[in-house]
Amino acid sequence: MKSQTTMNKWGQNKWGQSKFLLRKNKTLTPFIQKLTPTPFIQRIFCLALCCFALFASNVVHAERIKDLVSIQGVRHNQLVGYGLVVGLDGSGDQTTQTPFTVQSIVSMLQQMGINLPSSNSLQLKNVAAVMVTASLPPFSQPGQTVDVTVSSIGNAKSLRGGTLVMTPLKGADGKIYAIAQGNVSVNIASAPTSGARGQPNHLSVGRISSGATVERPVMTTLGEGNLVHLELNDNNFSNASLVAAAINKRFGANTASAQNGRVIRVRAPSGIDERVSFLAAVENIDVVVTEASAKVILNSRTGSIVVNRNVTVEPCAIAHGNLSVVVTSDEAGAAAEQAEAAAGGAKRGPAVFLVNQSVSLSDVVKALNSLGATPHDLVAILQAMKAAGSLRAELEII
Repeated sequence: MKSQTTMNKWGQNKWGQSKFLLRKNKTLTPFIQKLTPTPFIQRIFCLALCCFALFASNVVHAERIKDLVSIQGVRHNQLVGYGLVVGLDGSGDQTTQTPFTVQSIVSMLQQMGINLPSSNSLQLKNVAAVMVTASLPPFSQPGQTVDVTVSSIGNAKSLRGGTLVMTPLKGADGKIYAIAQGNVSVNIASAPTSGARGQPNHLSVGRISSGATVERPVMTTLGEGNLVHLELNDNNFSNASLVAAAINKRFGANTASAQNGRVIRVRAPSGIDERVSFLAAVENIDVVVTEASAKVILNSRTGSIVVNRNVTVEPCAIAHGNLSVVVTSDEAGAAAEQAEAAAGGAKRGPAVFLVNQSVSLSDVVKALNSLGATPHDLVAILQAMKAAGSLRAELEII
């Protein structure tokens, strides 16, 4: 006899399945088996997935307008002031060589009602004269705080552990916009790691987080009348046209127009609340921008080089001091290697490194570094490559 599944009073077996579901599964089983894809359909499906992945890899990602532009008139303002850092552990200015530090101490004490005899010569080692700088963000209001940077202008060895005495910070118009005071934070030397030496930090510059309190606001206007001007971070006529087109597509024709490669004029509502909401919507519009121009940035002090992907190198040959670099095509490189082999490995003066035309500039720089090129050598070689037309990129040296 066939065993029967025991059902409870709700018509369910011990696994909680009802008679209807059991009957339905038995009915749908042949239909589901018919829908099982054949190997041919599976191969077509895999091919479609590969094509989709290839297409997705080439999709250009859009950027928000807020990452591309700034609003004209909405800017930071620089502040500067002169002050004193006290409480140093014998690492302050040598007063005999920095008389302005002593003069500042005397002036500060006189303002506090303390008069010193003119014949008294102060010998202080725990005080340092400093310049205090800060950047005042737009729309800052009294009572808000900003970070400040404290830099020694005397011969103090370190500002670590010092306290900045109340220092007024002035703008370009000579008015006081903030007051700075607080404990100076100076980064200590980094600990050595495996195979590397410890790196001593700059001890004559410190920072005070939220060290200045804003005392006077800077008036900032959002445009003139019903017009707001957006300014691209980088001068680019294509991106200016694309941004204007994206705004017109969202808010209607004639809302935005590109004035030049940097400025975009936008018609905005007159009310303050409506204008803020309008600019917030504009900032979040996505724009597919063009690729950045080929550019090479070189730091002549550290030798750091940043190259974008649009930089190309044409065939060239450069000799600088005891260094020589030859950038050739594949055929020319093979011919040079054959000529060197036929010469029997004769010794020549400078070391020669053959590079194929298809390599990137980063490979050329690595080859130069392997030959012992200094940052000064890199600057001279890249400038020569740019002058010869072999470096197809804008060269910026900082």
